[in-house]
Amino acid sequence: MSKPTDLVQGTLDLLILRTIATESMHGWAIAQRIQFLSNDVLQVNQGSLYPALQRLERQGWITADWGVSENNRRARFYRLTAPGKRRLQQERSDWDRLSAAISLVMRTA
Repeated sequence: MSKPTDLVQGTLDLLILRTIATESMHGWAIAQRIQFLSNDVLQVNQGSLYPALQRLERQGWITADWGVSENNRRARFYRLTAPGKRRLQQERSDWDRLSAAISLVMRTA
């Protein structure tokens, strides 16, 4: 299998927002969930994940509370805010439009 796919910053934001849309998760669980759902194609390293989480929190799209992980460790659990839910809807719409346009080019080029 080829190496994991690198993610563009905006794509990582979208994946994070989508991953925590249904339940709050700590950072490591977010990365693991993205990897699992993508059949190991997408692997998010900590050097990309935590700056993205901080950026999304500064923008008000997510918030975090301290809790205890499944390993009995103290961790920050991230969840969407109301503006984050609206942002996710917009990002998904933009993604659908972009991926459709790329598909058109790939089919005709």
